[in-house]
Amino acid sequence: MSVDEMQANLVVVVPGVLGVLVSAIPWARVNGVKMEGKEKGLKEGLTGDDADAEDALPRMIELGEIIARGAMDFLNAEYKVLAVFTVLFGVIVAKAAGNYAAVAFVVGSVTSTACGFLGMKIATASNSKTAHECWVGGVKKGYQVAIWGGSVMGLSLVSIGLLTLFGLILAFKSQMGDVSEEELYEAVAGYGLGGSAIALFGRVGGGIYTKAADVGADLSGKIDEGMDEDDKRNPACIADNVGDNVGDIAGMGADLFGSFAESTCAALVIGSATGSTLIGNWGATMFPLMISSTGIVCGILTLLLVGAYTVDKTDKVEFALKLILIVSTIIETPFVYAIATWTLPESFKVVEDADMVTPLKACYPVWLGLWSGLIIGFVTEYYTSFSYQPVRDIAKQQETSAATGIIFGLAVGYLSCIIPVFCIAGTVLVAHTILGMYGVALGALGMLSTITMGLTIDAYGPISDNAGGVAEMSGLSHDVRTITDALDAAGNTTAAIGKGFAIGSAALVSLALFGAYTVRAGVRTVDALDPWTFTGLLIGAMIPYAFAALTMRSVAFAATDMVEECRRQFKLILHPEPGQAPAEPDYERCIVISTNASLREMIQPGLLVMLSPLLAGYALGKNGTAGLLIGGMISAVQMAISMSNTGGAWDNAKKYAEKLKRKGSKQYENAVVGDTVGDPMKDTSGPALNIVMKLSAIISLVFGSTIASWSTPEGGPLWLTHFQ
Repeated sequence: MSVDEMQANLVVVVPGVLGVLVSAIPWARVNGVKMEGKEKGLKEGLTGDDADAEDALPRMIELGEIIARGAMDFLNAEYKVLAVFTVLFGVIVAKAAGNYAAVAFVVGSVTSTACGFLGMKIATASNSKTAHECWVGGVKKGYQVAIWGGSVMGLSLVSIGLLTLFGLILAFKSQMGDVSEEELYEAVAGYGLGGSAIALFGRVGGGIYTKAADVGADLSGKIDEGMDEDDKRNPACIADNVGDNVGDIAGMGADLFGSFAESTCAALVIGSATGSTLIGNWGATMFPLMISSTGIVCGILTLLLVGAYTVDKTDKVEFALKLILIVSTIIETPFVYAIATWTLPESFKVVEDADMVTPLKACYPVWLGLWSGLIIGFVTEYYTSFSYQPVRDIAKQQETSAATGIIFGLAVGYLSCIIPVFCIAGTVLVAHTILGMYGVALGALGMLSTITMGLTIDAYGPISDNAGGVAEMSGLSHDVRTITDALDAAGNTTAAIGKGFAIGSAALVSLALFGAYTVRAGVRTVDALDPWTFTGLLIGAMIPYAFAALTMRSVAFAATDMVEECRRQFKLILHPEPGQAPAEPDYERCIVISTNASLREMIQPGLLVMLSPLLAGYALGKNGTAGLLIGGMISAVQMAISMSNTGGAWDNAKKYAEKLKRKGSKQYENAVVGDTVGDPMKDTSGPALNIVMKLSAIISLVFGSTIASWSTPEGGPLWLTHFQ
């Protein structure tokens, strides 16, 4: 091994190891929080909502344990199903793409599963402790615990993913002998497929779980009985809190892990294709991994710098979270230039007939992706936060009726697509002009380079949301719930930002994977006038609608079961027969309903996405498959943005009505209806659509050679020749 090769390896490995070690610090801090309550006990002389319940502390500990147990029970049940899927689909990958691709697929699946498990463990450990610290230490302590929990997930997930991928590359390089770099990285692409496949089921299963509970709790509790958000008498409220972790922690973590793995694999495949002058230059080949490794260092520095900003008031929370994104983007910008000038040749190209480019020009796609991600995040915030006019306008419309609020909310979601699409389109145009599809892959990696901090503030959302629920159900005073509500409101906005970030990066990732697919399948041009390509475009544009329909229908079925169960229990809890004592809510029964529904209902949408590229490859040929991928991507990115932002806007319109103390009014009831309609859009269908884009493309890439064998040299389906 040469000195340059060793240095390149260290630049990848050292930040990854550092990220794992640093993530252990906030984990230890969370575990070090003692659940002991206030030293002086309850507030003296206060009654009702101004006082803490006498059993607040034991109740808080018990609720935390129930939520953690429910989340782990779901993960165990889901992972058993996914283990069977991994083995069966791994066999298919081995038959079509080779044993090495199958090994990479299994490794990617296991890594994604492990990351989701770690994220769930720290999140469920943080939620009740966040509520506890809000109680005993105020805003400052509560915010710290929530950020500690989020940073563990952000740093550890990226670090583990990076180290595992790099170890896989080294292992394959030593075992595969004299194969070309192109063949090596095509096998490694199975890693991205494994990560994305687990992400799809994690997102869909988790989304159905959480929205079955959320919608069921809202309809039966808020609408039927006039209850508060997390009234402890509502049997579905614990399942709702469990679902926040299942969907927005495990699901989001697997989603962004998949984006990182896929964009890196796409860059490796394109950068090693015939005609690339990077072939044989180990340091330059590892440039995509180095972008992610600098992102880990950037995240650590961001936490140190932003930690100097003291969050001791509720109105400082939202700014502190946005500061994390801004600072990380600023720090990463010079890092990209430094690593590019150090590792890339003075001039190079990745396409045979392209012009030579410099390392500085290679930075442009990365910078565009990096700053476009920040812009998309802030645009998402504008359209979903009640601090701005769009959500306030929705709330005003809800004073008239639920229908006008729903109409206006849909319009807001559609409008929110405009700027993100221009950002994505501009990044693609410039990146492709400079470096072809390799530039697009670098743009995706640029948008994902601050993923450590993106995941930190995204995981903060469900942690603070759960903390609010625990505070409510534990009977803490109004003062404490004001703090947890402020943390939750800011977290709701950061969760929306995280979804926008994930969708934007997914669009770039899927386009980069599409480019890698065309290289492997030998698709020379994608001509919309070709009948097979055009047919693929139409079918591909339809698939996101079919997927959204299946997932939303699943939520409706599961929520109906939940509402019926809650109404049955309310007869015993709230309206017992004369002479009978009120029954205790059966939380476990509602958790079982959500678990069973999610595992049952995630199969159809999953099969739709997994099988459509393969069926298209056989029926339409490689050109038709190319059309399918492009049509699906263009359709899915618009739907994903509008559905996620519409649902987020309706959610915050409800919170705005709560802030204005409109509970019990017709406006609040209409806002609850809007929030309920938007729940499966923002937490199930919308976020999962970005995985639809990526997964279709990575399946096509891994099975590219097989699809090519099903096609004629002109790109049509081979089966047609038997009838000619």
